[in-house]
Amino acid sequence: MAAGDARALSKNLLDRLAALEEGTYEYQYVRNTLIELNLSLVRFAAARFRNRSDEMEDIVQVGTIGLIKAIDRFDLSREVEFATFAVPYIVGEIKRFFRDTSWSVHVPRRLQELRLSLAKATDEMARTLGRAPTTAELAEHLGLSTEDIIEGIVASNGYSATSLDVPVDESAENGGGTYADRVGGIDPAMEAVENRHALQPLIEELSPRDRKILSMRFGEEMTQAEIGAELGISQMHVSRLLSRLLARLRTGLLAQQ
Repeated sequence: MAAGDARALSKNLLDRLAALEEGTYEYQYVRNTLIELNLSLVRFAAARFRNRSDEMEDIVQVGTIGLIKAIDRFDLSREVEFATFAVPYIVGEIKRFFRDTSWSVHVPRRLQELRLSLAKATDEMARTLGRAPTTAELAEHLGLSTEDIIEGIVASNGYSATSLDVPVDESAENGGGTYADRVGGIDPAMEAVENRHALQPLIEELSPRDRKILSMRFGEEMTQAEIGAELGISQMHVSRLLSRLLARLRTGLLAQQ
């Protein structure tokens, strides 16, 4: 359909849509016809983003959401062409999609916008200064604190990510392989360190004898019979004392979580 014919038909359908009750079958039919009739506007707006890495089909789908919003919000009394009204909605929806989904690591919108300001300021100042600006110079230029600039620079690292399967420098010095080959594993002793740190104040609250019993059992790895002989009590008594002590420590640990 020619562009002129599409505009004329869209105007008639918009007039018809305004007279219909929302939610009815006829309303939905006219609304869907308007969407299909104006998909060329979406493709036109999406074409300017063809150089992005995202699939064009995804961009068109997002732009269609903007088209639907434009149809639902169009006011005939404004006496403006529907295409003129709809394109900003379509483009805005596509830009919002890129802003919210292009980051490999999600960061607050404030930091996303700060990254753009930093990139623009860095380019401008580099041309003027003949070198990369310092953090203090960027802070003065943007009217922000150095802490804000540092936070923005750190957040910028989340914009893109590299796969762990990407090969690293294969020189003999680096040994080749992928980044995944160089990622360390979880230290099995780390949990023990955390547990000891959490247990320390609880153990300090115990009596000297109770601390000695724990030291003999878990520090010196003595058996219950050996502990009983050392303290002059029965093995059964040692077993009851250990059960009571461990239950107290366990309760204290759970209370910290």
